[in-house]
Amino acid sequence: MPDIRTYNFLGEKRRMAEWSVYLVRAQDGSLYTGVSNDVERRVAEHASGGPRGAKFFRGKGPPELVFQETVGDRSQALRAEAAIKKTAQGR
Repeated sequence: MPDIRTYNFLGEKRRMAEWSVYLVRAQDGSLYTGVSNDVERRVAEHASGGPRGAKFFRGKGPPELVFQETVGDRSQALRAEAAIKKTAQGR
């Protein structure tokens, strides 16, 4: 029997979302690391200053995407994000 998590209710093979880890620089030079399956949308949410954007950017000017890498599934993206944050702490 096929793994039901990889098929939709019609029995069609489900396409897995591609997740990315990204780095955004605020106008004050500080960096923000995040994960998303739609990085352009996510950076736009940060830039809008609305409720879906990270509080990190409030009052720091428009964010600029400086790095993006597609890493696979959400779990892999979260691990990559944690590794980046751990590396940044050791500076």
